[in-house]
Amino acid sequence: MKIKYEFADGTVSEVEVEESIGAVIIEDRRLEDNLSRKEHYHCYSLDAAQFEGAEYSDGETPETKMEREMDTERIAQALDGLSEVQRRRILMLAGGMSVNEIARKEGVHHSVVSETISAARKKFKKFF
Repeated sequence: MKIKYEFADGTVSEVEVEESIGAVIIEDRRLEDNLSRKEHYHCYSLDAAQFEGAEYSDGETPETKMEREMDTERIAQALDGLSEVQRRRILMLAGGMSVNEIARKEGVHHSVVSETISAARKKFKKFF
């Protein structure tokens, strides 16, 4: 069986291969063409949000970006208003640790950690 190869410069070369190898190459080319046609329908323009609707955009607008930056700034100010222990414990809690895990890690009773986090939350509420 002869298999044709077309190169980028336009030249064509034919290679003689066994039937079983030729069948694999032909099947592979068929699958590659099918995939290429499928992917064609999933490509979107960078201007898709403007022309095709909000479902193609990321939802980022100058207003949402500004709000996110302001929230980040307020969170940083709120964290600056906490003591070092409160800041450390509230960040561990925000990172997914439980009150008991924080208490074990710091070698204190869980009620002490709960009180510290409660006080930190009260301070945080002043900023929001």
